[in-house]
Amino acid sequence: MFKKILVANRGEIAVRIIRACTELGIKSVAIHSKADEDAMHVKMADESICIGGNLSKDSYLNIPAIITAAELTAAEAIHPGYGFLSENARFVSILEDHDITFIGPKSEHIEIMGDKIKARETISKTGIPLVPGSKGDISNLNVLKKTALEIGYPIIIKAAAGGGGKGMKVVQDESSLLEQYELAKAEAKANFGNDQVYIEKFLENPKHIEFQIFADKYGNVIHLGERDCSMQRRHQKIIEEAPALNINSTAKKKVLKAITTAMKKIKYIGAGTVEMLYEKDKFYFIEMNTRLQVEHPITEMITGFDIVAEQIKVASGIKLEIKQEDITFRGHAIECRINAENSKSFQPSPGLISAYHTPGGPGVRIDSAAFDQYRVLPYYDSLIGKLIVHANNRELAISKMLRALNEFIIEGIDTTLDLHKEIISSKEFKAYNYDIKWLEEYLAKK
Repeated sequence: MFKKILVANRGEIAVRIIRACTELGIKSVAIHSKADEDAMHVKMADESICIGGNLSKDSYLNIPAIITAAELTAAEAIHPGYGFLSENARFVSILEDHDITFIGPKSEHIEIMGDKIKARETISKTGIPLVPGSKGDISNLNVLKKTALEIGYPIIIKAAAGGGGKGMKVVQDESSLLEQYELAKAEAKANFGNDQVYIEKFLENPKHIEFQIFADKYGNVIHLGERDCSMQRRHQKIIEEAPALNINSTAKKKVLKAITTAMKKIKYIGAGTVEMLYEKDKFYFIEMNTRLQVEHPITEMITGFDIVAEQIKVASGIKLEIKQEDITFRGHAIECRINAENSKSFQPSPGLISAYHTPGGPGVRIDSAAFDQYRVLPYYDSLIGKLIVHANNRELAISKMLRALNEFIIEGIDTTLDLHKEIISSKEFKAYNYDIKWLEEYLAKK
């Protein structure tokens, strides 16, 4: 087991990782920007070191500074959390050259799955079904038009190096194809430094279902069930729940077998999430995230499996102690992402939190780095924290979530608490009658 781990992140996920380190008896090192000097993850870690200025490029994305911090503090491993450098294959390769363990998969897997075109090519050989789409990068306008007609409108143009909804454009017919294609390429270039794009069939009313897998260095692969992440705005997840309901059991078993077989074949290591669209009893692969997901707590709540602790154990060379037949699924869990944003305009709302009180009680979990008099900074993601509840069934989980949302007090800034109350109270959510389009259509009617 490692003796010391550097946490290459900030906010709630850095706090989550430090807690896991503490419980495992491992010393933790927090890195931070100048602006984050008084942040919760800095207060909680055994050691901390400032690695740069306020902007992410000067601190949390500053690879030389992070490696120097690891060497100065004698950290044996680095946990990247999510975002920032968590899916940066170059970063992993550099760590390998410096004999520092990356708590995550191999650089080759990050590189393959980080390039959505390479990911499609790899997955197409595994038996996991794909959304109909182009075989590679679309760089020729004639090929663009021809492929779009073959697939059939509507289509969606996606950045090869994309994520977080950036570089994605839905095209309803050929009249806007060229314009949206150029916009997608420009957005991809601006956000990822890579303007390669590909196209897929745009499914009309799918669910967004993702499968959590976990693997060790000895070829053992397990799955931890699925999560429903369909409640989205502009391809950004707002609310997640586990397990998904009303899923065709035969289709689910088939896709899970294909996923676990594929992960064994490519010798994947650590936590990973295979994201799929589900429509008319069929699953379609869209991407694989080679990192810890923001929504991992709901899986932990229904399985009792500590994903972060197991990430650390597996990276240190420990064999998975649990087999698939040992995994049991209990009850229902829901997660609400609480952001420092206006509930109506979605404008970011950085500033001082003048009052902060979290809900409690059985089955209520808060993953957050905020506190009373905490200042939400304008330089980073607007996520304040995640409110997670667990109950024996979905109906009870909804009731518990509403109670917890009403107890949650955050004053001084705008938050999305009211939006969550509204969604959870809606008849469509209560009836489990929503897909990836529902929230945007609901907001457009208001």
